[in-house]
Amino acid sequence: MESMKTDLSSPLTEILLHQGERDLPFHAVSPPIFQTSIFCFPSYEEFRDALADEDSHYLYTRGNNPTVNLCEEKLASLEHADRAKLVSSGVAASSLAILSTLKSGDHAVVVRDCYTWVQYFFNTYLAKFGIEHTYVDGTDIAEFEEAIRDNTRLIYLESPTTLTFKLQPLKMVADLARSKGITTVIDNTWATPFFQNPIDAGIDLVIHSASKYIGGNSDVIGGVIAGDDAHMKTIFEHQFLPLGPVPDPFQAWLIMRNLRTLHLRMPQHYQNALKLATMLENHPKVEDVLYPLLPSFNQYELAREQMRGGSGLFSFHLKTDRLEDVKQFVNSLTLFKRAVSWGGYESLVFPAAVKYADTAPIPPDRLTLIRLHAGIEEFDLLQDDLLRALEKVRT
Repeated sequence: MESMKTDLSSPLTEILLHQGERDLPFHAVSPPIFQTSIFCFPSYEEFRDALADEDSHYLYTRGNNPTVNLCEEKLASLEHADRAKLVSSGVAASSLAILSTLKSGDHAVVVRDCYTWVQYFFNTYLAKFGIEHTYVDGTDIAEFEEAIRDNTRLIYLESPTTLTFKLQPLKMVADLARSKGITTVIDNTWATPFFQNPIDAGIDLVIHSASKYIGGNSDVIGGVIAGDDAHMKTIFEHQFLPLGPVPDPFQAWLIMRNLRTLHLRMPQHYQNALKLATMLENHPKVEDVLYPLLPSFNQYELAREQMRGGSGLFSFHLKTDRLEDVKQFVNSLTLFKRAVSWGGYESLVFPAAVKYADTAPIPPDRLTLIRLHAGIEEFDLLQDDLLRALEKVRT
């Protein structure tokens, strides 16, 4: 495995372990949890000032909370952003970021293979308000140029996408969007700020499902939006406060606690995934492997240019045309748990066909598509588990 370019020294560990924590109450080592719904004021005047500017004051935990804000400070620094907002889920993060850019009559350009709930949001929810969108594959800047209309206000990206792992040329898209006054939003959950910083490429807003690698232990749900002061103030006042997807202080504390090991977990996920992907692409019962940091991947050079490494999530196609072989493979796994989501310490398997009823037609490109999440277990154990399950597949 090639060495990563990521610098694991300060400032990364400064952010994860120390930022905002040098003056904790009572010289505590771990930040306290401010499990309070409201904050009181010593005077009428201070009460009035807080009500007039909730963005800058502690008034009601539905807006700001010290535990939540400390977590947000770290997340903003990790993403090279001015500010970050922690919200109740990844879906809330994407929805608020999208809503902050669009109104009735507007148009968005959206990467086709983005998260299914984002597709639902565009296809069903926003359509009720006369907001239109155009899906693009996203791999070629020409697609974005052709899809943009006079009323386009948003380009929504996810690079890599979470099932097919297609990349978008971030800097080219950002430059195009900025020249036309279009806001760009990217889901950076797969790469994490450890391996990719889209703001450095000119992207306006970065979102995450904090339930994945940022949380990292499959024990918390959350979402993150990060960007410049102007965008984030708009989101806080016009989307976050009215809609109320509030993170609980304990939820924020869990995310902050789990962040402390991000620089230890991500290299292990990367190492396991790359080695497993390499093993699988050389296996006779595997058709192909989709992992951006694999030299055989058709966007490998772009991946190397935009990212410092890869996470633990990738896909492959079994060399079969039988659903029974897919079921047999999945049911034969013992270490890879059958579950949705990803980004925790554990290894997971998600067959694309599981979303379809047995009597329903399954698209050919989904029938044998298997998504794996390589956890932080020993590589040999994961490899042996996959090899035993592959033996059950007929060729």
